[in-house]
Amino acid sequence: MPSWVPSEETKPAPMPLLLVQSFVNTWDGDRGSDLLLDPAAARDWLTQAGLWSTESAPDPAELHLARGAREGIRAMLVANSGGPPPAPGDLQPLQAVVQASRPALQVGPGGQVTLGPDPADQPGAGLLTLLLAIRDAQRDGTWPRLKACGNPDCRWAFYDRSHSRAGAWCSMATCGNRIKNRKLRQRHRLPEHVACGRRVRPSAEPRMIRCSVAGRPGFGLRWHL
Repeated sequence: MPSWVPSEETKPAPMPLLLVQSFVNTWDGDRGSDLLLDPAAARDWLTQAGLWSTESAPDPAELHLARGAREGIRAMLVANSGGPPPAPGDLQPLQAVVQASRPALQVGPGGQVTLGPDPADQPGAGLLTLLLAIRDAQRDGTWPRLKACGNPDCRWAFYDRSHSRAGAWCSMATCGNRIKNRKLRQRHRLPEHVACGRRVRPSAEPRMIRCSVAGRPGFGLRWHL
């Protein structure tokens, strides 16, 4: 794996979509880290990924745009996971990248014609490279497989290689179990003044109520109602 891919990556996308995935994962919710906050750290990662070619570090405005573009892409990945479509505000930084950097046709040594960022458009050329990779993935059908984890506290980008394309978690062992356990606890909470599907009158004295939980026979729950 390239050096710019997170060491803990277990569901990598194919190139060049891997570049988009790793860019989104420069923010790690579990660790509370962000490689695009510190100018020096951002320059190092962007340079390794081929998205930055100048010796100077990105200035605050450039880092702000990069973080905005990253979160705009993440919003698109949430939609790929079955979430809501990106809001107009989510896509605004990506629109700014398109307006600031124009792609240019290039002819390779073998005569292959490609579309890429104009080298004169640095530093925005790196972000435009990501958008062109997304465009290509949308055309070849791989884009819907790049998703954001269904855990709202995580949102790690992962590539869903399942046959059904129904993957929802960056890791079933961590985020999948966290959300399933959270939903299980929520289902087992009884609404206020409601027990076993019938409404009961409030009382100052605790009462014993017979219930059935998760298919098990009735047992006593002591409630102050």
